[in-house]
Amino acid sequence: PAPLAQRDGVCDAPDLKLEIPETSFVLGPSDWEAEGRVSPRNVHVLQFSIDAFEATIGHVRNTHDDAARAASGITRDEAAAFCKAHGGRLPTEDEWLAAASGEKARRYPWGDTGAVCRRAAWGLSNGPCAHDADGPDSVGSHASGDTPNGIHDLAGNVAEWVTTADANVGVVRGGSFETSLATELDRKSVV
Repeated sequence: PAPLAQRDGVCDAPDLKLEIPETSFVLGPSDWEAEGRVSPRNVHVLQFSIDAFEATIGHVRNTHDDAARAASGITRDEAAAFCKAHGGRLPTEDEWLAAASGEKARRYPWGDTGAVCRRAAWGLSNGPCAHDADGPDSVGSHASGDTPNGIHDLAGNVAEWVTTADANVGVVRGGSFETSLATELDRKSVV
């Protein structure tokens, strides 16, 4: 089913890159609880391209079993090597923010309206969207959570590795299928 495609006789994500234009915006507190505790900062990124879909089991592990499911349990080094092998790199944290937030600094990739189960694969392990999930969903299966320019799953499903100025600090953005609080979908985790 769309947006997936047939690749080598298997349903998987198409290899699709999207251009993110040069973008500037002010990043501030993402919710009323953070007001006064988070200092706004200016974000500016040059034009770059980003994959429209998360890496899938089919792409990363070259298998037909659950090929369209988002690949999980990948280290930062493994993710960086995968990107390099496919002619890319991990996005910087600011690039990820520009892709997820856009020029208007949306709270979530789809906009400012709340996180509900139809928009992102989150709360699948321990509610509110399900219980006892053993992994992420197929990529692109929450189309109402896409960015306006068509990037899938930047909130939920699997968290995305990003690069930072400190190469020793691993940072993931966007939450995952295990995230149980909607506020964690727009925050970063330091590993």
